[in-house]
Amino acid sequence: MTNLRRLGSTDLHIAPLVLGGNVFGWTADKAASFAVLDAFVAAGGTMIDTADVYSAWVPGHKGGESESVIGEWLRISGKRDKVQIATKVGMLPGEGGEKLAPARIAAAAEASLKRLGIERIDLYFAHQDDDAVAQEDALAAFSKLIDAGKVRALGASNFHAARLKSAHDAATAHGLPQYHVLQPEYNLVSRHKFEGELQDYCVVHDIGVVPYYGLASGFLTGKYRSADDLGKSVRGGRMTDLLEGKGTAVLSAMDDVAAETGATLAQIALAWLAAQPGVTAPIASATSVAQIDELAGSMGLELTEAHLERLTNAGA
Repeated sequence: MTNLRRLGSTDLHIAPLVLGGNVFGWTADKAASFAVLDAFVAAGGTMIDTADVYSAWVPGHKGGESESVIGEWLRISGKRDKVQIATKVGMLPGEGGEKLAPARIAAAAEASLKRLGIERIDLYFAHQDDDAVAQEDALAAFSKLIDAGKVRALGASNFHAARLKSAHDAATAHGLPQYHVLQPEYNLVSRHKFEGELQDYCVVHDIGVVPYYGLASGFLTGKYRSADDLGKSVRGGRMTDLLEGKGTAVLSAMDDVAAETGATLAQIALAWLAAQPGVTAPIASATSVAQIDELAGSMGLELTEAHLERLTNAGA
């Protein structure tokens, strides 16, 4: 049985790996998505992370595709009681306005609940900050959803430290619910957006952290090691800066740890994240059962202090 971790100060306890749902209904068709979801639960995984905007960027899609696939899987598999569902509002405009307009939050939540086929969202994220809406107004809209039993806990994604602090202050001043979870970009080669003030704030205030881009769009799997590798996928063009920067040193340190532990680079990257202060569980996506089998191996991988230090120093 996977050791569960309490997610910040919420009443949610989750496995130390969250399954990213951005690929469902996009690069993973329904059959592949169902297989991945079944394999994740079988491996001890508990939380599935999606968003209403997944995958509106695909020609012919309008958003909600991922939620719809997950909802159908929940209905057919009967596994609702085995998983926690996290989804988001704030990037898909529609009924009620845009971003975190209170009417938009209300309408988007209803739409997400319908697509997912569930009565309550376990973790509902503000997908991005919205400085056009007073933070107490957004939190009041979320509060109504909690009071109605439609949302269990709140999170903030892509918030800077100052805005997370001011949201906390607004909630305290107005007697509103807090953002108890943060979803930032964070991995071995992209650390500046989280480490420092934001990480310290999360640790002090017991805000659970579930980072995305844990594998740096595949770079930390070792797929891209030279300019010759950049043509391996549509993401290859993004890797030039990493190869020219600290990425090569990080991969070298990861190779050393892999040789000593027998773990894969993907498992090492995720285990490093799971060991960082404030982090409850990293998020990673998969399009095949084989990928899930590999990623799930990170949940039982405990790196030594020496390994963690070596990896941290390589990316400093």
